[in-house]
Amino acid sequence: MEKMVGNGKINPIEALSANVLDTRFEDLDHTIIENAKNRIIDVLGCVIGGARAEGNGELVNLIRDWGGKEEATILVHGGKAPAHNVAMVNSIMARSFDYEALGPLVEGKSIPAHISGTTVVTAITMGEVSGIDGKELLTALLVGDDVSARVLAATGFGGLPRGWDNVGTINMFGSAAVAGRLLGLNRYHMRNAFGLVLNQMAGTMQNIWDGTPAFKLLQGLSARNGIFSAQLAKTGWTGPDDPLLSTFGYYSLYTQGCANPEILTKDLGRKYYTDAHFKPYPCCAVSHPAIDCALAIVCEHDIEAGDIEKVTLSVSRAGLESFLAQPLRIGAFPHASAIFNYRYHVATALQRKSIHPEHFSEESIRDPEVKALADKIVLDLLPGAENALLRARLKVRMKDGREFETSTESPKGEPIHNPLSRDEIIAKFRSNVAYSQTVTEENAEKALVLLEELEEVNNVKDIIELFIAER
Repeated sequence: MEKMVGNGKINPIEALSANVLDTRFEDLDHTIIENAKNRIIDVLGCVIGGARAEGNGELVNLIRDWGGKEEATILVHGGKAPAHNVAMVNSIMARSFDYEALGPLVEGKSIPAHISGTTVVTAITMGEVSGIDGKELLTALLVGDDVSARVLAATGFGGLPRGWDNVGTINMFGSAAVAGRLLGLNRYHMRNAFGLVLNQMAGTMQNIWDGTPAFKLLQGLSARNGIFSAQLAKTGWTGPDDPLLSTFGYYSLYTQGCANPEILTKDLGRKYYTDAHFKPYPCCAVSHPAIDCALAIVCEHDIEAGDIEKVTLSVSRAGLESFLAQPLRIGAFPHASAIFNYRYHVATALQRKSIHPEHFSEESIRDPEVKALADKIVLDLLPGAENALLRARLKVRMKDGREFETSTESPKGEPIHNPLSRDEIIAKFRSNVAYSQTVTEENAEKALVLLEELEEVNNVKDIIELFIAER
C-alpha cells in the first residue's frame, strides 16, 4: 500500500489515501474490531446523554431552519437534514459532557485527543446515507481513526501544541477519510479531500480556559468539514498536493514540526490505531485520578463533607498549569466552567460520593455547599510527576484532626493498566439512557443487541431508527 515517489521515499499522504480505500474488513483483527464496537456503543450513549445539554436544542432548531436535502437523521431529536449538518450536531451532542472515548494508543503511548466523537458519528451518519452494513461501518471507522491517530502521533506524541485544540484539526482528517471511503472516492480524490481539509482547520484551547460551549463545537465542525471536503473532492476540486509535510502543510502551520514521520506509514495496513481510553466520569480525563482518590476516601471512611477542614490535591506540573487548576468561577455557561475544573470535581465527589451527568446541571454547579468545599481545596505539585497527567494524590484533613490520604497512578479507564470492561461500557451506555429520559430503554436494549453483533447487521439504518426519542 505504500506508494514510492521519485526520490525513493514513501509519500505518506498517498499511502494513507490508499490504505483508507483498500482496507477490507478481513484485514482487521478481532481486538481492534471489538474496540470499535465498544467505542460506537460508548459514543452513541454519549449522544443520548448529551442530547439535551445546554445549547444543543437551539442548534438542532437552527439546522432544521436551514432545511436542505433530507439525507441523514438527527439522533434523539429526530428529523432529517443534509449529512454534513447532521454529523455536526450529532457529534456536538456526543461531546457535550466530555464523556466519550478518547486518547489514541500508538505504540503503547496514549495521546491527548478526542477522535471518536467525530469519527464514530461521521461513520454512522454517512453509513445511513450509503446504506452500508455493519462490517463496512466498522472498516470505515477504523481507517478514519487510524489516519487521525497517525497524523497526531507523528508530531512526537505532543497533544496540544501552540494552543490549537487538536479536536478541530486532526479529527478532520479522520472524518474526511471515513466520508471519502463511504462516498467511493478514488485515491486521487481522497488525497485532495485531505488537502481541502487543510483549508478548514481551526479551534483554540481558549474555549476551555474561558468555559464556553465552543469547546464542543469543534467536535462537530470536524465532522461537518470532513464530509464536505470529501464531497467537494468527488466533484473534482483539488487541494494542496501534500497537506501534511509541504512548506505550509499541517505540521508547519499547526504543530512544532513532524518529529516522527515514520509513524505515518509504519505497519500501515497491518496496525490500526484508535482511541482506547473509556471514561467512567463525565468530565476531563486529566481530573479522573483526583476523582478516584476522592471517591476512595469517602467510600472507605464514610466521612461527611461538612466535617472537612482542608483538602490538598497534588498533581503534575502540567496539571497545575492547565485550565483544570483555575479557581472555580461560574460563568455564562456553567457546564463548561465545571467539567474542566479540578476543584469542582473533587468537591462533588466528596460531597455527593459520586459524579454523574446530573451533577453538571446549573443547579448542582451553583450548590453553595459544593462551592464552599471547593474553596477549601488547595493544589500543589506532586513530586516526581512533572508531566504525568494521570497521577494524583489527595489528602483530606477533618475538623477533628483526622487525616486521610490516598494516591493513584492509573485512574479507572486508563487503557493499559486500568481499563473499563465491556460490561462497564455497557453499564455506562445504560446510565446515559436513564439520565437522558429520551430514547426508550426498550429501544436502547434493542440497539445494544445490534451493536454488540455489529458485523452481522445488514443495514446501518436498522440501528439509526432505534436512537430517536418517542414523542
